Amino acid sequence: MSPQSLGNTLIIANPAAHSGRGEAAAIYVMRFFSSFHSIASSCSVQLTERKGDAFRMAEDSVEYETVIALGGDGVVHEVVNGLMKLPEHARPRLGIIPVGTGNDFARTLGMSKNDPERAMSELLGGEERELDLGCVNGTYFVQSLSFGLDAAIAQDTVRRRSLFGVQHGSSLYLTSGIRMLALDQYGWPYRAVIDGEETLEGMGVAFAVQNGKTYGGGFKICPDAVPNDGLLDLCVSVEKPSRVHALALFGLIRLGRHVNSKKLLLRQMRHMEVVFIGEEQPPCQVDGEAFLDDHYTIDVVPHALRVITPPNHKW
Repeated sequence: MSPQSLGNTLIIANPAAHSGRGEAAAIYVMRFFSSFHSIASSCSVQLTERKGDAFRMAEDSVEYETVIALGGDGVVHEVVNGLMKLPEHARPRLGIIPVGTGNDFARTLGMSKNDPERAMSELLGGEERELDLGCVNGTYFVQSLSFGLDAAIAQDTVRRRSLFGVQHGSSLYLTSGIRMLALDQYGWPYRAVIDGEETLEGMGVAFAVQNGKTYGGGFKICPDAVPNDGLLDLCVSVEKPSRVHALALFGLIRLGRHVNSKKLLLRQMRHMEVVFIGEEQPPCQVDGEAFLDDHYTIDVVPHALRVITPPNHKW
């Protein structure tokens, strides 16, 4: 993809991303496009002010050829769901300038994190590729859907980041994980049917459905996931481990070395029905956003979006 191929471009930027660093990144990108007119036939910048703005902006982007999401995984999640409201033939390609604390989708695309200058260079010299999406009960996800302890940790990281704003990425996820495990309030009985054939029942401690390899700022929960293979990857616990064993698994998951554990089951799938059969519904997150229902229908949507990645990036 050459710099001239961005075409009519919309930048959707969250100035509050990464404790306010998104604002400086947005200013840099605006100046960049103003200084180099040849990289896009036209460029518009829209700044989000509240939750839902990025979704609405992307939903109204039919006149653009490229939409660039500037911010963390949250703004990407909204932009993608907005783009999926458009008919396929009118759907702009997606680029990202990652400015966030987790940046897991940036890892999937191979984009430089929290470095707008390098990210712009990668976009302008990048290539267009097709990307699968996951869909749960009508909501799309680019990276991760998880239940139970995984989601409780993700929600705790959001709370702690808003209160303290010091840690980020995998270190924040790790400390939240230890905190959640110390509470010993984990384990939710589930029943899942995969592709209409295989039925799983167990105690959900780890329960993640992935389009990309990582969640939590780099934890390699599904290290073999490929985001354009027409499949979603599942990592689910089959029983509740002891707290000591859970802590050990937590460390292994960080490095992607948990795949041979007898406490976990890894699968690939196209469709899954999940219900949690206990009295209490577990926490649930989609790309870091809280999500809750009493029954989950999960599907892969092959080749749903065109995305820009650095050249020769390997999924």
